[in-house]
Amino acid sequence: MGDTEVKNRKVNRNKNKNEKNKEIPNPAVDPRDEGDGESTPEALPEELTEEPILKKSASPKKSEKKQRKAGSATAGQSLADLPTLAVTCHFNLLPMLLFGVALATRFYALDQPNSIVFDELHYGRYAGLYQKQTFFFDSHPPLGKQLLALAGYLGGFQGDFKFDKIGSSYNASVPVFAMRAVPALTGSLLIPLVYMIMLQLNYSQWTAALAGFLFLFDNALLTQSHYMLMEPIILFFAMSGVLCVLKFRALERSGNAQAHSYSLRWWGWLLSGSIFLTCALCVKYVGVYSYLLGLALVGHDFWEKVLGNLSLTKKQVFGHAVARFFAFFVVPLMVYIGVFYIHLTTLVNAGPHDSAMSSAFQASLEGGLSSIVRGQPLEVVHGSQVTLRHAHGSPCWLHSHAANYPVKYADKRGSSHQQQVTCYVAKDINNWWIVKRPNRTDLAVAAPLDRISHGEEIQLVHGITGRNLNSHNVAAPASPTKQEVSCYVDHNVSMPAQDVWRVEITNREEIGDVWHALESMVRLIHVNTSVALAFSGRMLPDWGHNQHEIVGDVMVNQPNTIFNVEEHRYTRNEDEKDRQLELMTTDFIPLEPVVMGFWEKFFELQIRMLFISNENVQNHMYTSSPWEWLVLTRGIAYWVSPDSNAQIHLLGNIFIWYSATIALAAYCSLLVFYLLRQRRQCFDIHEEAWNQFRTTGEVLLLGYVFHFLPYFFVDHTLFLHHYLPALAFKLLLNAALVEHLYYLTRLVFAKQFFNWMCVLIVLTWMSGILMVFNKFLPLCYGLGPMNATQILDLKLRETWDFIVHKP
Repeated sequence: MGDTEVKNRKVNRNKNKNEKNKEIPNPAVDPRDEGDGESTPEALPEELTEEPILKKSASPKKSEKKQRKAGSATAGQSLADLPTLAVTCHFNLLPMLLFGVALATRFYALDQPNSIVFDELHYGRYAGLYQKQTFFFDSHPPLGKQLLALAGYLGGFQGDFKFDKIGSSYNASVPVFAMRAVPALTGSLLIPLVYMIMLQLNYSQWTAALAGFLFLFDNALLTQSHYMLMEPIILFFAMSGVLCVLKFRALERSGNAQAHSYSLRWWGWLLSGSIFLTCALCVKYVGVYSYLLGLALVGHDFWEKVLGNLSLTKKQVFGHAVARFFAFFVVPLMVYIGVFYIHLTTLVNAGPHDSAMSSAFQASLEGGLSSIVRGQPLEVVHGSQVTLRHAHGSPCWLHSHAANYPVKYADKRGSSHQQQVTCYVAKDINNWWIVKRPNRTDLAVAAPLDRISHGEEIQLVHGITGRNLNSHNVAAPASPTKQEVSCYVDHNVSMPAQDVWRVEITNREEIGDVWHALESMVRLIHVNTSVALAFSGRMLPDWGHNQHEIVGDVMVNQPNTIFNVEEHRYTRNEDEKDRQLELMTTDFIPLEPVVMGFWEKFFELQIRMLFISNENVQNHMYTSSPWEWLVLTRGIAYWVSPDSNAQIHLLGNIFIWYSATIALAAYCSLLVFYLLRQRRQCFDIHEEAWNQFRTTGEVLLLGYVFHFLPYFFVDHTLFLHHYLPALAFKLLLNAALVEHLYYLTRLVFAKQFFNWMCVLIVLTWMSGILMVFNKFLPLCYGLGPMNATQILDLKLRETWDFIVHKP
């Protein structure tokens, strides 16, 4: 971090030193020979520059001494001619001071409260599962959780603590300080990062310091940085990436851009920016907005500086395109895959989230389903007992139970009153079915095995009730446009059984024509009506035990019609009661364990993360909309003390948030004003100021738009902490606007009085920020005890839902 003012002072000191050296008289000149002192000759006479001639010859001893002195002088000159090593260090006190204050505020009482705070419930649990090498499923990439797990490992955490509920006290086995130090450190590093970003945008040191000040004293950023949460880590990687991209742009826009192309610095800033932005994406998928911002900036410069440079040959343009493609597509893909490689090769044991994955994925893990299916038969035959799992989306199993569809539904439609068939989300004995040939009545498996293959017809007999899977031309209960699926009950009415199904193996090119457990993806086609057995996604009402609906769908070729056999055994008894007892045993025929490679696991996990979200929490009392974030309508309760009203509540510094929202509106208004004036050839500000103002919009305003607008189109529940990446760009924009307004003040008003008034207003505003920060500090750290009056004094808005449970 260079300091031009320090350099200028150094130059002035050297200049003054040279002037003093000119005033020192030459020791070879006797001052008494200079004349009367009224004038000094500009050059010394030649005779005074020569050494005086010795009148007497020196003795031999004296001459030897002189030779030795001359030799030593020569040696001294040769040493002086050797190259010297000099190291120059520049320290900028402003960012160092801000960073020191950031460390003090972020690490203060870091291990307090010694309880689970908000999403530490999830991230701490994931860190513990990493220590146990136990697989877990989360809808976001694992880099942030890996960093927490690494800190826990270095702190001696072995994953024995159960993160059961918010507010539970940590025991001595959890290194709370070490694990919270990761977001605390990344949150502290944000301050010098934003300082350097503002300098890179050609703003003054004081504006850069103001940006750091806004980040430093915002209560929401402090709260997020104090606990095991992901937002500080995302912001650190995002801001680091933006800074590196700006450094790269500076090289591209320099006067000697061609000389810098493909240099070490050129590659260093380009690749560093790409890697940091990818790391932001690898913490949470919302980091993709930062990545897209960096990609847009690099792409814009390529369009403007490379494609717009007619002096470059086609070969040179192609080279620049390949370099940028490699940096922003190949390298991010390598980083992304590398993060998941660590994830999947570390988590080799079965865990609580196995059911989110396919049967083959579960069977490849140690323990859990693998212990159940490791010894089961591979080939499905006549007499196989199977559970059929819906292969895509939310996990559930084909299920039936001893309850019939109601005679009439709530909309007055009639039903078949046959036995209900559903898709159940839990393992249950009623998930078992027996595969049989339509022309055979025996069910016990005997040699030779009667294997079921693609295209063959079967019947599915429910293992517990003994009724066949059936369908007919009756509307489904929750999807009237689709066909009802049931287990056939003979009510002695004119509705014959239609219980024959044709097996279609959709991946038979890889697996083969024989139906295999786990591996074969099958589609069951109803022979009589040609509909496919399908998962509709709808939930049945209370009479259906709130289980998912199974239907017959004429749209055959769709993911919801794909099932696979998960658990599998061969029937050994013909007696129905013996079979029911048999279904509850775990005696399997030995078989080799299932092996699943990294790439298979990787691609399946990506699909599951895309379609299954564990963030879709509905009707949460602290949910908020993007419009409410602008004016800080609602916060989030993170933790409350059981002994008093002391609590941790996510709220921003209202002075900062309102100022930043006003600054955003003011910047957009000025931008529109300048553009309209320039259309009429009216240039109100200098070209240098306009270029800086425009670049600010390209980076900061565009960054805010990228991180804010997408939340208007998402379908999961939103909270205030989702706004923090957008807030970061808005705070930078706020600091930039302050300098621009100061510039306008100097441009319009000639008197120094108005400049000082502008400075006084900014200092007053900063004082208000400090006062609000200090007032709400107890809500950041959970300081207490606090009574009801103290809590209510902090309630500046009626929509802030603080928890008051003690007087």
